[in-house]
Amino acid sequence: MQKGSNRSRYLIIGVIAFMAIIIVQLIRIQLIDQSYKVSAQNNALYYQTRYPARGRILDRNREVIVGNKSTYDILVTPIFVKDFDTLALCNIFSIEPTDVRETFKRYRMYRSKIGYRTVTFLKQVSQEQYTLFLENHHKFPQFLGVAHTTRSYPFNAGGNLLGYVTETDPDYLNKHPEYSQGDYVGRTGIEEVCEKMLRGEKGYSIFLRDSRNRLHSSYMDGMYDKPAVPGEDVISTIDAHLQSYGEMLMKNKVGSVIAIEPSTGEILSMISSPGIDVSVLGEMGKHFQSISSDPFKPMFNRAVMSPQPPGSVFKLVNALIGLQEGVVRPSTTYPCHNGYSARGITVGCHAHPSPMNLEQSIMASCNSYYCYVFRSILENPKYKNEEEAFEAWYEYVKSFGFGTRLGSDFPSERSGFLPSSSTYNKIYGKGGWKALTIISLSIGQGELGCTPLHLANLAATIANRGWYRIPHIVRDHGNDSIDNIYKERHYTLVDTTCFEKVIDGMYMAVNAPYGSGATARIAAVKGLDICGKTGTAENPHGDEHAVFVCFAPREDPKIAIAVYVENAGFGATWAAPIASLMVEKYLQGEISPERKYLEERMINANLLHKVPASPDYVRPVKNKKK
Repeated sequence: MQKGSNRSRYLIIGVIAFMAIIIVQLIRIQLIDQSYKVSAQNNALYYQTRYPARGRILDRNREVIVGNKSTYDILVTPIFVKDFDTLALCNIFSIEPTDVRETFKRYRMYRSKIGYRTVTFLKQVSQEQYTLFLENHHKFPQFLGVAHTTRSYPFNAGGNLLGYVTETDPDYLNKHPEYSQGDYVGRTGIEEVCEKMLRGEKGYSIFLRDSRNRLHSSYMDGMYDKPAVPGEDVISTIDAHLQSYGEMLMKNKVGSVIAIEPSTGEILSMISSPGIDVSVLGEMGKHFQSISSDPFKPMFNRAVMSPQPPGSVFKLVNALIGLQEGVVRPSTTYPCHNGYSARGITVGCHAHPSPMNLEQSIMASCNSYYCYVFRSILENPKYKNEEEAFEAWYEYVKSFGFGTRLGSDFPSERSGFLPSSSTYNKIYGKGGWKALTIISLSIGQGELGCTPLHLANLAATIANRGWYRIPHIVRDHGNDSIDNIYKERHYTLVDTTCFEKVIDGMYMAVNAPYGSGATARIAAVKGLDICGKTGTAENPHGDEHAVFVCFAPREDPKIAIAVYVENAGFGATWAAPIASLMVEKYLQGEISPERKYLEERMINANLLHKVPASPDYVRPVKNKKK
């Protein structure tokens, strides 16, 4: 009997406790916590979105390269609009009366679908127009403005690099449900890469409205309004002045320039020419059709998206592999009689002294020398056959980053193409090819396809004596740290000791006295110790491409650069001057008087007439089946 009495008592206490909890919750919900009331009254409230200011983009020296300016969207609730002074409204916003009539005709056509909703009548109205609108607002009480920020560009440079911001479309919203109609999102370039940091967080203001959706006062004096949270500023690795200068040098030329700080992998400039002018970035919707129909495809970023044959700059890689494999020494000499000939195959070369050692072969860019080197690599007796030796060569080249996406934080990077033994087995059949069959690889031709980013990374790797950090465009700043993958060193399979011998040749290519056969004398700048290599890449669709890679100074390098000018001919004619001018500008801040003539020649040159207007991947000249 005692046990039953206790059980009843516990049950009664439990019910009382449960009821007490419910009563407390009801009191809290109805009398204390107003957020539930706000939700319940949602049908009587209007939430006006507050758009955040997008974060700015700064260069490495914290100069603003993308800022913000205030604009406004003009909203209207069509169902409440009565007769208004159409002409006065048109004068304020510089629009045509016929456009206004057509817009309201469309509103009437879809009135059942629009209902009592407020819609956007005009987008991105300037501050001046909005001020005039406010002064005359009594004439248009059904219209209201919502503040936005749009992008401003203090530097007229970097259109392809920076990217643009545009309104989300249905396809984007389907893939990104966290966005809403009317939101803006970064597309391409840094705007896309750093979207999460730059976008900020929307807020809202709450207004009371009646059953006919007419707005009245602010709800609870703004107690439950949510302020917009501005986006974070992003500090890029770019030097804005170097970027602007490089674009000036590349004007009216087709190609690209990439400069990297070797010790960090930070991209100092990334130029694709012809590119997008920053003046149109803020209104891409208006200009998109004309830009996309331009035969030179300015939206195509050649710096990371255009794999092309590297030409003679690739001799640096073969020289390093030959040294590592022990099949060539710095003192090794080979002859050149206007080219290389063996078993009916001829690879031509320009006139220069003969024979040459390794350093001289780089200085004078001797094709014959590297045919000998390449054959020595593939015919190395330590391998059982040439296919096995070629597989080792493939791994060496891949360790420099070729044939893969380097993993840059910049979007749309392509991997290029590095042929493997399986490539040639498919073309010639297993055992059907030898070193001579693919001899074009010795001078950076054949099936090789490399982006200018790969070539700039090669220059940085040699500057570092055998390692690189993945090139990237965003720096550590504040509480925002870049991914550790951009801080890791990536070592090649070539020993550090081999690099000094190749650097000797690169130094002589630029700084050897006249008459020595040096191919890049035009790139010499007193006191900078530039080390470089010219390249002239064959092109079956027109004139040869001009290529140049370099770094400076020789000791403790601060900049490595690759210049690729399509259909421009010899590397020394256009690519080397552009690269050396950019190096001089970056390291010394100005161009010396004795080199001003060279600067003027590069700025004023127009090479567009030499280029087939297509940025599509031009297949390299292939090794021919024999």
